[in-house]
Amino acid sequence: MTSPAKTTVLGLTDEELIHPGNRACTGCGLSVLYRIGLKALGRDCIFVVPPSCLTVMQGLYPISATQMPVLNGTFASTAAIATGVRAAMKRRGKKTQVVAWAGDGGTSDIGIQALSGALERNEDIIYICYDNEAYMNTGVQRSGTTPRGGLTTTTPYTGKQEQSKNVPEIVAAHNPAYVATCSASFPLDFHDKLLRAKEIKGLKYLHIQTPCPPGWGCDERMTIEIGRMAVECGLFDLYEIIDGTKRLSEPSERLLNKKQLRPLQDYLALQTRFAALTEEQVAGMQKRIDERWKCYREALKEEGQ
Repeated sequence: MTSPAKTTVLGLTDEELIHPGNRACTGCGLSVLYRIGLKALGRDCIFVVPPSCLTVMQGLYPISATQMPVLNGTFASTAAIATGVRAAMKRRGKKTQVVAWAGDGGTSDIGIQALSGALERNEDIIYICYDNEAYMNTGVQRSGTTPRGGLTTTTPYTGKQEQSKNVPEIVAAHNPAYVATCSASFPLDFHDKLLRAKEIKGLKYLHIQTPCPPGWGCDERMTIEIGRMAVECGLFDLYEIIDGTKRLSEPSERLLNKKQLRPLQDYLALQTRFAALTEEQVAGMQKRIDERWKCYREALKEEGQ
C-alpha cells in the first residue's frame, strides 16, 4: 500500500458528486464530510445507508442530492446489505466500491451485530460511521456513543449516566484491515484516509466525530471550531490502525509536543448539552484525558522518538 500525498484544498477535484442544495440542517458537520468524502471515493461507488440524518440529507423521494446509486436499508442490516451488494458486484466481475455510511445509532447500537459479522468475515467494503453522538434524526435520543453527562430528550435532567462506547476500539478488536478515526473539522484528513482505505482489501472502518448544532446545543457557525476543540483538548483522538499498528494522525500527533492540552472546559462550555455537568464530573473527565495522553507520551519515549 502506498501513502498518497496529503491533499490540499487546491488539490481537491473540481468535480462535484452531489447536486447543489440538500436537506441538512444549517451548520451540519455531515454535509461537509459527505461532499469531501464523495470526492475521494469517486463515481464508481454504491452506497448503503440506513435510516439516519444522511437519508434525509441525500434526499426524500423524488429529490436526490447524490449522483451515485444509494440503497436505503433497515437500521439493523447496513453491513449485511453492503456484504450482499459486494457479492453481487464480484459475481458480475465489477470492482465497484461498496460503502456503508451510517450514523452512531445504526452502528454502535442497532446495527452492531451486522457490523461485527462483516468484520469477522473481513468483507471487502468500506464502513463509515458519522458519530453525532445521539439519534439526531428522530429527536436527539441518547445512543451508545452519547457522552456521559450529555443531555438528550431521553436523558433530560442529569444527562446520560453511562460511559460512551468506544466503537473504533470495539471494531479494532476484530482485527480488520483498516481502522481510522476522523473529524468533520479536518475534512482533508478524512479525504486522505479514504484514499488509503480504497487501496486496502478487506473491511475498512472509519469513525468520524460529527458536530450537530441542534443536538449539541451550539451556535451553527461554531461547527468546525467545536470539532477542532475536541481534538485540541485531547478528547477525540485522530489515528489509524493498519495491520494492527496504531499511529496518531498529524492533528493529534502535534499534541504530543505540548506540555498542556487545551482545557476540556473550553469545549464543554460551548454546548448546552453539557449544562448538567458538575465541576467534579468535568474534573474527572479531564483527568481521564490527561492519563490517556500521558500513556501516549510514555509509549513514544519507549520507541526512542
